[in-house]
This record gives sequence, C-alpha cells and structure tokens, in this order.
Amino acid sequence: MKIALLSGKGGTGKTNISVNLFENLKNATLIDTDVEEPNSHLYFDTKISKTIDVTKKYPIIDMSKCTLCGKCGDFCNFNAIIPTKKKVIVFKDLCHECLGCKIVCEENAISFDDKLTGKIFNHTVDNKQFLYGDLEVGEVSGVKIIEKLREITKDENILLIDSPPGTSCSAVSSVSEVDYAIVIAEPTPFGVSDLKMVVTMLRDINIPFGVVINKAFTGSKEIYDYLVCENIELIEEIKFDKEFANISGSGELISKKSVYFKEKIQNIIRKVLGDEYVS
Repeated sequence: MKIALLSGKGGTGKTNISVNLFENLKNATLIDTDVEEPNSHLYFDTKISKTIDVTKKYPIIDMSKCTLCGKCGDFCNFNAIIPTKKKVIVFKDLCHECLGCKIVCEENAISFDDKLTGKIFNHTVDNKQFLYGDLEVGEVSGVKIIEKLREITKDENILLIDSPPGTSCSAVSSVSEVDYAIVIAEPTPFGVSDLKMVVTMLRDINIPFGVVINKAFTGSKEIYDYLVCENIELIEEIKFDKEFANISGSGELISKKSVYFKEKIQNIIRKVLGDEYVS
C-alpha cells in the first residue's frame, strides 16, 4: 500500500508524523519527496548506502547547421532556447526535457547532453529502506527526482511518501497513483484555507484520504466544522505540546520520548492499515 502524507502549508508537522510513522511500522519504506528542502534524514543516525545521480537532457546547438530560423524558440514554452540574430542561446536550468526543439528543427542542428539535476540518497534504518532526493541549486523543478524515487520504490509493500507541502506540480507528482493520503492540518485560519486546496486536489485526482489534526485544541473549531460539512474522515488529533517541538528540534523522534505521541502514531497506523502493521 502506498500512502502519501501531505499538508497545505509548511510547518504543520507533516515530516514529524512521517518519520514517526516509519519508526512504528513493520517492514515499511519511507521516501522524502520534498526535494527542494528534504529533512526526514535528519531524524535518523544512518550512513548512506547508495547515491544515485538524476540527470536531464538539454539542447546543444550545432551552429554550422543552424539557419537561425527561430522555430526552436517559438516552440519552447519555457524560454529555455532563445534564437538571436547571431546565435541560439540555451538556458539549461529552464529546459523541461520535452525534446520538442529537436523535432521542429528541420536542419537537424540540435542534439542533447546531460545535466545533473539532483541526487537520491539511499539509507537503511533498522533493516528498513529510507530514501530522499535533493534538488541541485538553480533547478526549477524537482519532478524528475520525485518520479525516480517513485520508480525505485514502486514494488514496496508499504510505502510512506513524505510529500512537498501545498498543491504544486511536485506535490501532485508525489501523490499520483497512491492508495491513500493522510493530510496533516492545523486548526488555524491559514491551516483550514490550505487544507481546502489539498482536499480539492485529492478529489480531482480521485485519491481517498483522511485528516490528522496536529497542534489540536489550540485554534478555532472551524476545521472541525469543515470536516463534518465535507464528510471527511478525522483519523486522529495530536495536541500541541512545546516539549514535542523541543524533542523534534533536537533531531529526535517524538514517539521515542512520549508515550502519548507514540500511542497517537500507532492509532493512525491501526486506522489506516491495521493492528498487524504496528511494530
């Protein structure tokens, strides 16, 4: 079963819940697809067992063949290739690797080279697999790294996906074809507003989901009214506790320090997967 963990905004506790679910699950795999700012690995004292380079192709222009017709530039919606009066300028970082510029070039003046877009790091944590991606500085999209992470782990029995916050292309790529989504939300006006965007996205792509309210009992009742009105399952509530922030801030797993938090995490596992998956 593939389970994505999402949040409408950063700072809701999505990664905290992801890593603690991983800690309390039997034979699970965790991937951190928030490749612009991965942080799940900070909670595990492990060594990297394998590193995988993720590359993309970008156009190379043979100016001995190019007639400066401009068709490649007209085709590119991302302005990655700009014909001028004297040469064709290529912006590698903007290229989305559609390869369409080569198709429209009648002079066969375009070939491709590879550019590093990021890396994937593979760890082993208590005989369980954990991977995360890291986007190279200056790259505009981490979707290819996310797709590679999904490809590597496609046959895993239980897969947790710590997704990017929000509803960007990266978030959609992370949750595509999952069996279930756990949405982490907080009971604040911003939290409810961003939750609504995630709910719309998940319903548009027909993924079943439920909500975990983190930092509960600190805000208004608006989020509860919204869940009832929209007939959305409330999986669990986790209270706000400054000590949880202190534990997490020190790079430790809260479920190892708090019986209350551990019970909440195990309840989530039971409700989504069943008792037999609790470690």
